[in-house]
Amino acid sequence: MRVLIVGGVAGGATTATRLRRLDEKAEIIIFERGQYVSFANCGLPYYIGNVIKEKSDLLLQTPKSFKNRFNIDVRINQEVIKIDRDNKTILIKNTEDGSEYTEKYDKLVLSPGAEPINPFKNLNSSKIATIRNVDDSIRVKEYIQKNRPQNIAIIGGGYIGVEVAENIKKYSDTNVTIIEKSDHLIAPLDKDIASILHNTLRKNNINIILNNGVNKIEENNNEFNILLDNGMINADYIILAIGVKPETKLAKEANIEINLKGSIITDEHMRTNDPNIYALGDAVQIKNCITKCSDYIPLAGPANRQARIVANNICGIASSYSGTIGSSILKVFDYTLAMSGINENTCKRQNINYKKMIITPFSHATYYPGATEMFVKALYSPDKKTLLGIQILGKENVDKVADVLATAIKCNLSIYDLENLELCYAPPFSSAKSIPNILGNAIENEIKGLVENISWEDLENLSTPYVLDARTKREYETGHFKNAINIPVDELRENLDKLNKNNLIYVYCRTGVRSYISCRILTQNGFHVKNILGGYNLYNEIKKDRL
Repeated sequence: MRVLIVGGVAGGATTATRLRRLDEKAEIIIFERGQYVSFANCGLPYYIGNVIKEKSDLLLQTPKSFKNRFNIDVRINQEVIKIDRDNKTILIKNTEDGSEYTEKYDKLVLSPGAEPINPFKNLNSSKIATIRNVDDSIRVKEYIQKNRPQNIAIIGGGYIGVEVAENIKKYSDTNVTIIEKSDHLIAPLDKDIASILHNTLRKNNINIILNNGVNKIEENNNEFNILLDNGMINADYIILAIGVKPETKLAKEANIEINLKGSIITDEHMRTNDPNIYALGDAVQIKNCITKCSDYIPLAGPANRQARIVANNICGIASSYSGTIGSSILKVFDYTLAMSGINENTCKRQNINYKKMIITPFSHATYYPGATEMFVKALYSPDKKTLLGIQILGKENVDKVADVLATAIKCNLSIYDLENLELCYAPPFSSAKSIPNILGNAIENEIKGLVENISWEDLENLSTPYVLDARTKREYETGHFKNAINIPVDELRENLDKLNKNNLIYVYCRTGVRSYISCRILTQNGFHVKNILGGYNLYNEIKKDRL
């Protein structure tokens, strides 16, 4: 069997090595148009920031190591430019000397990846960069080291934009500005949790321009005038991080089925409409496990899983790809940001019935030194009693909590399953009641009608809400919601006469614990109350973000 693979990195390289482990006799050839066949794509921002100091640390495999260990023929600087499906051949161009040749296949695997979106290709300047591969990151790093630009503009506030901004800022004294057309950074986030991210970046001296797209870039001597929807800024170096699009020109020209957004369509076995051609990775359409709709989520994790499935099916081991939930994680200075599942915008756009829960637990037992608070936001289905999505931001243990909750989403665990999870505990690592347990408890309280909740966003849409602050007097005096009445939770039972039973009372504290206790006291004494999710901590972050 002769298997030709177009593209390396996560998808193509992983497919090739799995194929070899399954079939020692197969002839396997990888064609990579660049000079690096297997590199740590997700590590590129950290190389720019000198966290990863050597280029060699980004290189996972070389053509020589592929040959020595796996007997795989890797051909770098070889671009596949045509597929002849009738004759089962591909046409390859040597990018070094321009020569062309053909190779025949029994099975063909397409792993071309995605390319950065660049609407400014008319500007051919060494001072405008995109980041896709090792060479790109080398050019950016060397330019910054050599020329020391004073004002760097990063157009696009997604994962790459935020990671690159952090790494440049930590590595140099350059003025860094992120420009984002949307009203918040990191599209999978909801705006309330994004507020905390925005404040963290600003605290670390990164400028953020939101709700403002780039219309035009004009080069003026040694700097650029970046014309926005509203206003203009100047920069002497620009990094485009607008997003990526599937690189599927080769497949399209071969009449392989492509969707309207340009992604290759495959079945659950990762086969295209040609039974001898498979496709995977950032170039393909996937199914969103939650919405059950077609989606595009270019992440390394799904690409690696798809690679194993492709290799299995080529070798006769029936395997299916069930789709993705988009689990991802991001380092932002001292904070970690993790997401999985869908957000509020997706729920609204697809008419998915949902409710939200926000808790602010500590990372581990508070009596053990070093515990820090984290924000945990969950969307859940009140009908199915399952999680739809989670967003977590904190300084410690975010990855652990996110992985547990992502597993719950993927495996359709119920809210009651969350309450009963038995997770590892010792004071330095967790609390006796784990964060997934606490989240499950909080959602169950709402499902069972023990408390009604409201978000700050919904509260601010009310004209004259009757608000109770359940914090201490000292906390209240440091800042509070406008016109809020202050009765500390520990004094509430003795001061019920100060509250009007004819009013719907909205209650908050710092994080949500004391306000929930207050709500239970008031409810059982005949008051109609709602708990404000996220507490004053979240309100304060949202308020700071608006300044």
